[in-house]
Amino acid sequence: MKVTPPNKKLNTGNKNVTGYAFISPFLIGFFSLTIFPILYSLYLSFTDFDMMGTPNWIGLENYTRMFTSDPTFWKSMKVTFFYAGVAVPIRLVFALLVALALNKVVEMVGLYRTLLYLPSVVGGSIAVSIMWRQLFGNDGAFNSILAAIGLPTHSWLGDPGTAIWTLIVLYGWQFGSSMLIFLAGLRNIPKTFYEASSVDGAGPIRQFFIITIPLLTPVILFNTIMQVIQGFMAFTPSFVVTNGGPVNSTLLYVLYMYQRAFEYFDMGYASAMAWVMLVIIAIFTALIFKSSEHWVHYESDTK
Repeated sequence: MKVTPPNKKLNTGNKNVTGYAFISPFLIGFFSLTIFPILYSLYLSFTDFDMMGTPNWIGLENYTRMFTSDPTFWKSMKVTFFYAGVAVPIRLVFALLVALALNKVVEMVGLYRTLLYLPSVVGGSIAVSIMWRQLFGNDGAFNSILAAIGLPTHSWLGDPGTAIWTLIVLYGWQFGSSMLIFLAGLRNIPKTFYEASSVDGAGPIRQFFIITIPLLTPVILFNTIMQVIQGFMAFTPSFVVTNGGPVNSTLLYVLYMYQRAFEYFDMGYASAMAWVMLVIIAIFTALIFKSSEHWVHYESDTK
């Protein structure tokens, strides 16, 4: 009796169909909820669209108006660069210091990690932003504490010079996710390196700069990129705590983009702003990656 070998091409085809069937919900969601909105926003950035009628093609007019005749755009850009430039280093430094402290803890490490991570879980919520607004309001808890100890109170959210700093403090307070990543990196550094350097007479400070920092640079790179992106995309604190005021001193870029889209109903202009921000983030990410060639060290490096 002659046995007919199975058709390998047919079996392979069936497996491919089955595989695509399993991932089809993801593919449908990805293309309909991610790819299509991205491409549609790119199209809208070249149109005049108020969300009521049909988009009217105007070419590069939105981009031209943005860079040449919109001072509020430049104001929001300036505020955002200052916010990200100050808040991101503060969060990273604070996260690293807390991670270094936790790395020395032996007992109840899980509890400490959970408690310190909580601000990152709830910190970006509207509820916490409302709490922050109440805390630093004219009659808030912070001014009450100052008055109780005999110090002068201040309008922290009403003063253009201090309002942005309240948002920076809120951003720095949400250090939990970066702290956990730093802690994981610290736990992966072999203790033998520290033991060998101790024999050679290196103290804790010298060990930190010649062992901890170099071996932690890949983690620093990752955290820096993620926090820079998050800093440029900050929205909720500015929207809820100060609503961009006073006198636009806390008008972050994404908040202004939101105002153009949903208060002025200028969706084409807002879409153009979104693509400008995408380019800015891409440039900063590329620059950070390029600079990492000179300061990031990997265990596999043979240099």
